Amino acid sequence: MYRSDDFRFGFRVLGDCRQPRRVVDAGAALTAYAACHARCELDRESYLSAFCFDAGFRRHLDGTNSTAGYHGPCWASWLWWDVDAPDGELSTVREPLRRLIVAVVDGLQTDEDDLLVFLSGSKGFHVGIPTALWSPEPGRDFHRIVRRFAETVAERAGVDIDNGVYDRVRCWRAPNSRHPKTGLHKRRLTVDEASHLSTEALLTLAKKPEPLELPKPTARSEPASRLWAEVAGQVRSEAEAKAALPNGGTGPVRLNRGTLEYIRNGAATGDRHRLLYSAAADLAGAGASLGLCDALLSEAGLDCGLPPTDVRRAVENGWTSVQPQVRDACEAVNGKVVTVHSGPTEATTEGGAA
Repeated sequence: MYRSDDFRFGFRVLGDCRQPRRVVDAGAALTAYAACHARCELDRESYLSAFCFDAGFRRHLDGTNSTAGYHGPCWASWLWWDVDAPDGELSTVREPLRRLIVAVVDGLQTDEDDLLVFLSGSKGFHVGIPTALWSPEPGRDFHRIVRRFAETVAERAGVDIDNGVYDRVRCWRAPNSRHPKTGLHKRRLTVDEASHLSTEALLTLAKKPEPLELPKPTARSEPASRLWAEVAGQVRSEAEAKAALPNGGTGPVRLNRGTLEYIRNGAATGDRHRLLYSAAADLAGAGASLGLCDALLSEAGLDCGLPPTDVRRAVENGWTSVQPQVRDACEAVNGKVVTVHSGPTEATTEGGAA
């Protein structure tokens, strides 16, 4: 069992993300950027690691001069959401930002003062909560559990987030640092400012850095603790299912090459729904249960950028297309009746394409 106290190390990147990673004390580095310390060089682009690491990571980075190939445990003192404007217009994500803040404050029963809300310096916002609210343990799958936790909260709020920011060794723009293209700083906002100030006023605030005090929560969030336990169980089940490939312990199973490729590498935009549906149908034909299909395919689907609801729908439709007893029962998915077409790679729900 890992102890969070041992996860003191992170890395810093000064300049763009192609620059070297340098080991830092993660907590001290975050505090320095929050305080606008001169050594942080806030007029430059800079990043800190999104996660923290133990001494094994330091040995890896010292020995290789790279974070590539590191597959050890990680942890984080903050859990983040990244809400970006797909059209580049900051005003279009103001309402989703408000909904996400409400979902975090009300849904997880947290105090507004415990949140960190930042204008990212470019086309979106970062929202963070301290993990001290529920004290999760470090682990090799910690970053995957963080992702599932963040996606679940965002889905409840009806908000699209960037779910590609949860890599174990992800660079995360440092507080108060300057964006090289816009010239704006990653500026902390109060919940009231984020919710009610005009976009123009927010951009004006971001023209200069501003010291901030990192919140130190005193209460515990039981909803956050329960959600963490729930999604951690899901991630563990998926990992166990993947470890069982290719035969699931019952003898040889012949899967289409495309199915194995999807599990390993996902699919490109344009093929994501179709190939996910096909992979679920292929697994069902090999005798896999719906739960096993979900465990094997969900992470790959999410990695492709599909929303969780789309992933579940495609998996369920693909599986039911090969399971007549389930297909004939016309199970309800998210309150909609499933309609499965006779074609090998097509499935829809009432009201639209999957």
